[in-house]
Amino acid sequence: MVIVAAIIRFSGRKEPLRNFISVGGSSRMVISSGTNLSWTNIPFPLLSCKIAFEETIPPKNRKFADFREIMDVQAIKQRFGIIGNSPDLNRAIEVAVQVAPTDLTVLITGESGTGKEIFPQIIHYHSARKHGKYIAVNCGAIPEGTIDSELFGHEKGAFTGALSDRKGYFEEADGGTIFLDEIGELPLATQVRLLRVLETGEFIKVGSSKVLKTNVRVIAATNMDLAMAINTGRFREDLFYRLNTVPIIVHPLRHRSDDIYLLFRKFASDFAEKYRMPPIRLEEDAQMILAGYHWPGNVRQLKNITEQISIIEPNRNITGAILRKYLPHDERKNLPALVSNPFEKNFSSEREILYQVLFDMKKDVNDLKKLVLGIMKDREGDIMAEEHAHIIRNLYHDDVAVVTEKKTAPSLKIDHFEKVNIQDTEEFVEESLSLEDKEIELIRKALEKHGGKRKFAAQELGISERTLYRKIKEYNINA
Repeated sequence: MVIVAAIIRFSGRKEPLRNFISVGGSSRMVISSGTNLSWTNIPFPLLSCKIAFEETIPPKNRKFADFREIMDVQAIKQRFGIIGNSPDLNRAIEVAVQVAPTDLTVLITGESGTGKEIFPQIIHYHSARKHGKYIAVNCGAIPEGTIDSELFGHEKGAFTGALSDRKGYFEEADGGTIFLDEIGELPLATQVRLLRVLETGEFIKVGSSKVLKTNVRVIAATNMDLAMAINTGRFREDLFYRLNTVPIIVHPLRHRSDDIYLLFRKFASDFAEKYRMPPIRLEEDAQMILAGYHWPGNVRQLKNITEQISIIEPNRNITGAILRKYLPHDERKNLPALVSNPFEKNFSSEREILYQVLFDMKKDVNDLKKLVLGIMKDREGDIMAEEHAHIIRNLYHDDVAVVTEKKTAPSLKIDHFEKVNIQDTEEFVEESLSLEDKEIELIRKALEKHGGKRKFAAQELGISERTLYRKIKEYNINA
């Protein structure tokens, strides 16, 4: 049994109402397609008329429910300009619509250029927060030193240039939705603050001690493999599970081969209208090349190539030979995949690389000292000991002419050797690996180099003069 309810809004417009859809032969309220109803023929004016169906569907009418779901997805595609009919794309849209009425956090993953930014808008405008603010933030485009201020705000005088109080995005989006794009680029310190917002809704402005509350829904997106980032220490595992309450996967364009030509035709039509020229058309061989290409840049790359061809090519019928000129060489098509080691050491700063190089050099120098001392103490034979040859091979692994097996190794003869009591007077002191000690040492050297002038010392260290003052006071360094 179908119950039909007309939701009617009022307006003073007097335009003809056309093309209503006839639904269900058993319904008593039917407006046939093509009916010409003037606004003056109705007792009150109408702005919009939306017919909603609420029914109890028996098993034999289950197809009607499936048809209605398909129509809902198509309406969303039309509203947000989504092109394609692949099952993966439809499933992603359905999940977005289903999770929209809730306040659950959503994590959208997919390669760059797949259109991940559309799904937060779908969720927001189908939620109870649709009348609130929707703010999209690209975390990768904000410098590390200012991202806390951008997200959470700051107090006047919190840092150099903070001339007044400023609200952050979380405070501005109170009651609405905030979309954090490229969430994998967030610094670890900012990830801790974001985790607190997600768990308690509380945050503190930069330079303030007052705890503020916010009621905001967080939707995040990334093209990064967050599991790999967790293994390398670049992303917090607890934040990942907090964000990944409802995952939405946007598949790459190469997995939607049936949608590629549809997108091409849409872009070609748009550019033809924009530049006032006939649209380009693909020959059959060009369509096959288009569908078989890898598309590392996904929809964004397809759009750019379509625009290039529309502008540059005088011939409106594009063959496969012409299309190949605009497609970058796909080196990954027939090559084996490169498997990376998730536990491989990753240097997160130039300072760590420098320290590692210095430690390796120190180890090599100590090995050389042991080698020389061993040669001078080797009095029983004129052939270098195998353990010494092993040290040389480690030091000079690129030299193929270095010591080989003991039988074929060139002998090292010592013609005159007197017994001398050799004493190694060098004192080995264990070097501190503390970053704090290194900072103090570098600050002192810079101050000594510039005669205590802090301005030039700060320039030498690559930090601001204000930061240098703070470090001197923190470490109690006598300038």
